[in-house]
Amino acid sequence: MTYRHVGATKDIDTKPFREATWYYIQSIKGIRHDDYNYGKVNKVLSIKYKTYIRMVACFPEKVSLFDFHNCMDGLQFSEKVHVNVLVMEARLQAELIYSLKALMSHMK
Repeated sequence: MTYRHVGATKDIDTKPFREATWYYIQSIKGIRHDDYNYGKVNKVLSIKYKTYIRMVACFPEKVSLFDFHNCMDGLQFSEKVHVNVLVMEARLQAELIYSLKALMSHMK
């Protein structure tokens, strides 16, 4: 995905897709960024894809191999893995933000 191709499609900018994925997961976890237009999320991400990444971020133990293979039609295996890593990193960052906020309020 970072090599300017998705599946068989070459020379395509994947940044909007990756950003929409990142910000969507962060918004699910309660983190909203003032400098991002969340209207882009619905334009870039399909409902099927959003349902899948929400399940990965919120209930990773419920994700089956069937879900993994069927949620992102047209993507190569490595690109699907990339998406899952992106989702889990966005989730981790949101959790760290909340942890640091709790720590800072405790230290006051």
